[in-house]
Amino acid sequence: MNRSPQEILAGARTIAVVGASRDPFKAGGSVPAGLQRRGFRVIPINPHADMLFGERVYRSVLDVPEQIDIVDVFRPAQDAPEIARQAAAVGAKALWLQLDIRSEEARKIAEAAGMDFVEDECTAVVASLFQIRKTAA
Repeated sequence: MNRSPQEILAGARTIAVVGASRDPFKAGGSVPAGLQRRGFRVIPINPHADMLFGERVYRSVLDVPEQIDIVDVFRPAQDAPEIARQAAAVGAKALWLQLDIRSEEARKIAEAAGMDFVEDECTAVVASLFQIRKTAA
C-alpha cells in the first residue's frame, strides 16, 4: 500500500500505541493523549502499567482483542521489527514509527503483510497539520 501519512491517519479510528508512557512530558505520553482528544481510540501498550489515558493497558500488540488501524511505535528502532511482526499477526492496517525511528527490516515486514508504513513522522504533527479529528461513530 502507498497511502500518505495524512491518508493513513484520516482513515484510522483505533491506534495501538507501543511504548505508551504515563509521563505526560514524554512523547509516548503527550502524543497519545493528544490523539485521544482528537477523537481517536487509543489502546496503550506498556508492560509496566495497567491504565493509561483512561484505557486498559495491554502488554503487547498480540494481546489487543479488537481490530487495530495503526500500530504507533514509541520504542527504539531495534524493537521495530518485532513490533512489525506483531502488527502483521493481528492484521493491523498500518505500522507507524514515530520521529527519529527508522527500520528497513520493519518496513519489509509491514509491506510483506500488506500494511501501510510510515517512519520518522509524528502522528500528532500530521493530525495537527491536516486538522484530522474523529467524530463519534
